[in-house]
This record gives sequence, structure tokens and C-alpha cells, in this order.
Amino acid sequence: MKIDGECHCGAIRFEAAINPANVVVCHCTDCQTISGSAFRVSAFTQPGSFVLHAGEPKIYVKTAASGNKRRQAFCADCGTSIYSSDDVDPPPVHAVRVGAVRQRAELTPRKQIWCGSQRDWLAALADIEVVDAASAMKSLNSKPDS
Repeated sequence: MKIDGECHCGAIRFEAAINPANVVVCHCTDCQTISGSAFRVSAFTQPGSFVLHAGEPKIYVKTAASGNKRRQAFCADCGTSIYSSDDVDPPPVHAVRVGAVRQRAELTPRKQIWCGSQRDWLAALADIEVVDAASAMKSLNSKPDS
């Protein structure tokens, strides 16, 4: 499957080929911290298929729990995570962040990894109140009861 995407501000644009069966949710504590969320969703590219069409991401190299060095690529302007990869040139495979992919609605995760770090409350999401965007903003902007 061909995918394309961009960062939030549009400074970085890319395309790649992926196998939709290789979309994963990672619950590791590094992904939680770097994403600012409870997990991160990635699609692994076919070797050599990732192409940047605009911009140059900022690269941060971290040492994973496995001991491997991993590049974390993001937009230096808006902060959008773009991908991670092995710390080699050129990286053979990119773990593209699904939130930056235009076709993200078509990419259903097929596997979860590092589940020992998964937040316990994720199992309860189906039981949490669901509200539309306008109602959510109204309730978040209201003053708390005294």
C-alpha cells in the first residue's frame, strides 16, 4: 500500500510503501514519553521505500530498552513525530507514525508490543463517556463547581 503524509505545519512531506498488516501499537515507556500519550502507533515501511518530498526532520537518537540506538525524526517547527529508524545510513526501514499519514483511517493496528508497560486504564476506554467536540470544549472551558 502506498501512503503519504506530512507534519502538522506542512513543512515535512513524505511517501512510502507499507504492508497494512505491519501496523503496531507500542506501549513502551519511551513511546509514551515521546508521543505524550499512552502509546504510539507505527506503520513499518517496505525496505528503501521511504522518500522525503519536503523538509528535513530534526533527528534525536535514543538508546532503546533493547540497547539499540534508534533515530526519532520529528518536525523542528511543529513537533510532529514523523518516524523512527535504526541509527544507520540509510535506514532500511522506517517506523512511520500513523498520525502523520494521510491514509491513517485505513491503518488498523494488527499487533501490540511492550504490553508490560501498557496503562491499565486503556481497557476501560469503551466505558468512558463520549462527547462531541463542541460539548467537550464547553465542559473543559467551564468553571468548576464550588
